Amino acid sequence: MEWIRLKARLLEAGSVRLSGEPAIQYISRSAAGPSAGSPGSLFFSIGARRVRVDIDDASPIEVVHRGGGEADLIIDGEQVSGQLEPAALHCPRQAYITVSGACIFHCRYCSVPGLPGRRKTIDEIVDMVEGVADRIDVISITSGVARSVEEEEAYVLKVLEALQQFSLPIGVSIYPVPGTPARLHALGVVEVKFNIEAATPVLFSRVCPGLSWEGIWNALRESVALFGRDRVYSNVIIGLGETDEELERVIEDLASIGIIAVLRPLTPAGSLADRSRPSADRLLRLYKIHERILKEAGLDPGRALTMCAACTGCDLVPGRDA
Repeated sequence: MEWIRLKARLLEAGSVRLSGEPAIQYISRSAAGPSAGSPGSLFFSIGARRVRVDIDDASPIEVVHRGGGEADLIIDGEQVSGQLEPAALHCPRQAYITVSGACIFHCRYCSVPGLPGRRKTIDEIVDMVEGVADRIDVISITSGVARSVEEEEAYVLKVLEALQQFSLPIGVSIYPVPGTPARLHALGVVEVKFNIEAATPVLFSRVCPGLSWEGIWNALRESVALFGRDRVYSNVIIGLGETDEELERVIEDLASIGIIAVLRPLTPAGSLADRSRPSADRLLRLYKIHERILKEAGLDPGRALTMCAACTGCDLVPGRDA
């Protein structure tokens, strides 16, 4: 099966059942986002291409671990050989760390507000990076909002100061306030991701009550001048009720000012747990639209150093999944 179609099918399903030899070293768990609190996930890779799927004993798709990371994927009557790829922290070759695993906001697609999350100490975060220093190329930082957006940013800035000792590229994705891009840039951050999440402001207000659509857009605009093209990203979730035309429009709006959209298939969770994941056909259709728009704008996620566009596990990424 062609890789792009195989990955779209896996993203549609969202999960696999794991069998065969013990594979504990290949299982990772999320402390943020819709997958927080799940039994875990794994990365299945073929060469330089990878996909991340949750582990679910009820999944119709099976991954058989043969030992040593060698694995066979059994999907739709086909067997595909590949590798289980170990995650350093959250994903391969990155220390991708959630600073605060709690959030005062209640985005409808997110599980975090219902979980007993906590904030990691700065020493704890430094120790986590030291523990995987021989297996990473970059550091990526994200966070919930434990008390207020201003207080969260101030704490993340202290974390970043402590992480400068590792002399590794750092990417950051937090909820921004006025001046956030400049403060992150001053600390040497190389890439940022501020997430508009939804394709339209109406959908955003429904799924992210209390957050500012315009505030995020302002931060994105400010970031391009500071970090440069191919260094500013924004998640847009597929499956919140938007049309393909609305997604195409927001991808174009982002690309027109030098920002790369990360098209994230909905993981049904939170108060959207009864929703369906987007179909493989829709993901492939949107991939082609995304690829065309980025090419016309001269943007290339293949240049990403950190975070989601560098990992590629959860999304179809033009320039990396072709």
